[in-house]
Amino acid sequence: MNPNDSESSSKTNWERIDQLTDEEVDTSDVPSLDDAFFANAELRLPKGRVPVVVSVDEDVFQWFKFQGAEYQNLINTALLMYAEEHKS
Repeated sequence: MNPNDSESSSKTNWERIDQLTDEEVDTSDVPSLDDAFFANAELRLPKGRVPVVVSVDEDVFQWFKFQGAEYQNLINTALLMYAEEHKS
């Protein structure tokens, strides 16, 4: 991981995005959720969390921390996605 990654700012105009109303958001490329979708949907409730102590590279930690106050949840989400992709 490049140490400069956490110093880059987004080029997204978040102020403009925040000012959009629901009607102004283009959702034309989002598929509708029809009966077939819900027939195959599966309820997935979060499991309890276990506090752990783990050592990670300083630049990795700083990158996650730079993402905001919820960085621990972001680390958990990244680990969860990795685990889901690598299940046997």
